[in-house]
Amino acid sequence: MPVTTQPRLSRGHRANQRMIALMDFQFPAVFRRVPEGYIAFVEELPGANTQGGTLEEARANLHEAVALVLEANRTLAQEATSGNEVIREPLTVSA
Repeated sequence: MPVTTQPRLSRGHRANQRMIALMDFQFPAVFRRVPEGYIAFVEELPGANTQGGTLEEARANLHEAVALVLEANRTLAQEATSGNEVIREPLTVSA
């Protein structure tokens, strides 16, 4: 497994990174009953989909799927910008 190091960030950039990591997001979750239980997904977040035998299980699985997709996207973005000076800041969107 390759070892990666995080670039040194200024105090302001570290604060922004922590703020982004602690943000709460709200997405409409879609649940559909199927013979095996429920399928669940978030329309606005490709790849965030799952299933569960019960609605409660599908909800719990969807929470995990969303967290994993966000973490993977964040990691990919950090790898793509590694070694470059970038600005990361919160972005609020009303849709």
